[in-house]
Amino acid sequence: MDDSIRAKIEERTGEELVDEDYNSSVDGVILWWRDGDDEDELSDTIVDACAVLDDDGPLWVLTPKPGRPGAASSSTVQSAAQTAGMNAATPLTVSKDWNGIRLRAFGKGR
Repeated sequence: MDDSIRAKIEERTGEELVDEDYNSSVDGVILWWRDGDDEDELSDTIVDACAVLDDDGPLWVLTPKPGRPGAASSSTVQSAAQTAGMNAATPLTVSKDWNGIRLRAFGKGR
């Protein structure tokens, strides 16, 4: 994870971010993913995140940008998202080193 992005999100939302050990529902989810992490595990993580996500809450997967250590291809995230029953949007820049890909349940956002 990138602490500077985390701090900016907390500043903007006025809320403290929680980690994967949080045991209640959440308004949104941010997953940090790097190349070399197991794609099947990413699918499972997405499914687990959806289980605690409030209806229509945002789910983002952040990956290092191409050329950065740990850069994961957007096709890896898209494939894992499809396996989890989600659509993946086009990657967006969230910082100089990170891209974000928003996921939505099939049929949402049309």
